[in-house]
Amino acid sequence: MSSAGAGSALQVHAIRVRPGQELLGTLQAFVEEKRLRAPFIVTCVGSLTKATLRLANDTATKTNEVVHLSGPFEIVSLVGTLNPDAHIHISLSDFEGKTVGGHVLGDLEVFTTAEVVIGEAVDLEFTREMDEQTGFPELVVQPRPQTNQSA
Repeated sequence: MSSAGAGSALQVHAIRVRPGQELLGTLQAFVEEKRLRAPFIVTCVGSLTKATLRLANDTATKTNEVVHLSGPFEIVSLVGTLNPDAHIHISLSDFEGKTVGGHVLGDLEVFTTAEVVIGEAVDLEFTREMDEQTGFPELVVQPRPQTNQSA
C-alpha cells in the first residue's frame, strides 16, 4: 500500500526525560497517555549512559547483529515514528566524538537529560503491517477516521 502524498495539520508536544529513565519506554508511555495516533520525533537533545541497537546490515532472516553500548553518549540524532510498534533510529557520540547509530531496540538510559519534541500528524493514523518484500512490519499511513462531534 502506498501512502504518498498524505498531508496533515501538525500538533507539537515537548517532554523532558530525566536521569535514569528509559527513553523509548517513556516516549511510548507519553504517546499512549496522550492517545497520539500518528506521532513522530521532531528533534531530541540529551545524553545516555547505555543503549541497545540493531545494526544496519540486518534482514528479516538475520536479525542477530545487536550491540549493547555503555556510555556516556551525547544524542546527536533521534528520528522515527512512535506508534505502538515504534521505528526509531539513533546516532550517539562518545567522549572522543566518535559516532555509532542504528535501530533502537531499547535500554536507552538517560544520563543527564533528554529533551524531546514530538509531532503528531493530527489528520492521519500510523499503523504497521507485515511487508512480504522486506520481511518487517512497515509503516502504513491512513487518514484518521472522522469522529461524530454533534452537540
